[in-house]
This record gives sequence, structure tokens and C-alpha cells, in this order.
Amino acid sequence: MIDARETFGGTWPYQPHFFEGGGFRMHYVDEGSGDPIVCLHGEPTWGYLYRRFIPPLAASHRVIVPDHMGFGKSETPPNREYSLETHVENFIKLVEALDLTNITLVIQDWGGLIGSAFALRYPDRIKRLFLLNTLTGYGNATPGLTPWFQFVLNHHRAGTLPEVLGHLNVNILSVMKTQGLENLSVVDADWLAAYGAPFTTKEECLGAIEFPLDALLGRIQPYLAEGFPLIDNLKSKPAMLAVGMKDRAIAPDTQIADFSAIWPGRPIIKIPNAGHFSQEDAPDTVIALIELFISST
Repeated sequence: MIDARETFGGTWPYQPHFFEGGGFRMHYVDEGSGDPIVCLHGEPTWGYLYRRFIPPLAASHRVIVPDHMGFGKSETPPNREYSLETHVENFIKLVEALDLTNITLVIQDWGGLIGSAFALRYPDRIKRLFLLNTLTGYGNATPGLTPWFQFVLNHHRAGTLPEVLGHLNVNILSVMKTQGLENLSVVDADWLAAYGAPFTTKEECLGAIEFPLDALLGRIQPYLAEGFPLIDNLKSKPAMLAVGMKDRAIAPDTQIADFSAIWPGRPIIKIPNAGHFSQEDAPDTVIALIELFISST
């Protein structure tokens, strides 16, 4: 685990908070006051992805940024199941412990599936959803084999995936570039240290190894199927999708099809020069979109 006090050269200056009600030490940031904005990350990042979002959004809202089990400053327990369902259950326990309502969800990558599964089951706690380079899993869109999942598949078949994703402390940049990191001007020593720090051993990479396999091997399908009877709970919420059009982890067309099937006619914003990590590639654009979305809904 990363030291709770680590700020990575002052680029992550936020007070750490920890929740242990899920059976492990889960880190989250809690800044500002007002109705909550909860920002969920995906693979292989952590709350650091939202470091530029927290100050402007916390000027008018309570901004909560958790690290999923196995990521960031959260613990990586060795004997837990790293599945979509488990991550959703962890998130449910955190939200209930903090008693959050009127939530604006900002969800990217696996955060999209986690946040959408939560919104289906707890619609009374959700105000709106802002999706960013992600999908819900409930739009019946058929994901293609993107460069990222081709990379995962090749290494899984060769038996080398645990080795490749077991060294994220040194190859985090190349992995994120494979998924679609476009703005390399953000990469410096602090950036590399922050994104590599959760993964100093193979054991600490467990969550990052299991996330893509969960999708690639179809392990998420039974849990997704449980949610379909509740789909109207998702459709009833205001939603916006922002898509970095150079995404190489989730095809932009798949994201748009998934979103449009659930929220026809709702806003879809295409960001032409951003990839999978629009928080890094176009932060000012995305922050402005979130603020506009909140003010208009």
C-alpha cells in the first residue's frame, strides 16, 4: 500500500480517509461540502486520475473519490474475489456508511460498470450519471476486440498476463498507452511514481490482473444479467456521455451504442484528441462538461 501521507510531490495534496467496513482498508478522498459528486476510476489507475477535478468541483459540492480494492491507497487483500460484483458490494458499503444521497456519479472505465450496477440497485441515492470513456453493460452493445483486450488476450493465451501486469510499477506508462493515453505532456517523475506506487509487488497487482480477465472471460455476465430487470431505474436518471475518440480500451462506437440504448437523445460529447483517460488528456474540457451537466439537470 502507498503511505497514507504520500502526496507525490504535492500533486495529490488531499487528506486521506479510510473505511474498513468492507473487510479491507479502503481509501477515499472527501473534500468540500454540498451534494456529493462521486468519481470512480478503472484499470489500472486510482483516485489520482481525478486530482485536477477535485478543487474546482469541491468549490460547490462534496467530492468523494474512492480507490477500489487493490488500487491506489486501498488495501489489496490476497484472499478476496476481485470481481465486478465484489467491487460493487464494496462501493455499496462505503456509500451506505457515508449515507450519501443526491449523488452525481462521474464514472470511467470499470467505474462505469460499478457505478451503473449501483445506480440500478439504489436509484434513490442517485441524482445523475456522467459517463466518461466507459459503458454500463446494459445497452446490449457488443464490444469489439480493442487493442487493449487483444493485448490482454494474447498474454492470457501465452500464460504471461500475470507477469506483464505484475510489474505495473515499471510498465504503467506503456500499459496506459496501450489503452489510450494521448497527452504525454502530463508524464513526469511524480506522475510515474503516483501511478506505479500501488503496484510494487506482483501480489499488489492482483486487482489489476483480474479486472480485464473479468470481462475477457465473460465472468461479469451473470451479475450483469441480474441487473436487467431493474433497467428502468437507470433509464430514469439524467445522463451524459463524454467519449475520448482515441480510446483503445473500449471502442467509442461501443460506448455510444451502449449509452444510446439506455438514454436515447441524451447528450453525447465526442472529444477528438482524447483517448481512454480523458481526465489526463482533456481535463479542463471534462470538468467544464461536468459543471454544465450538473447546472442543467
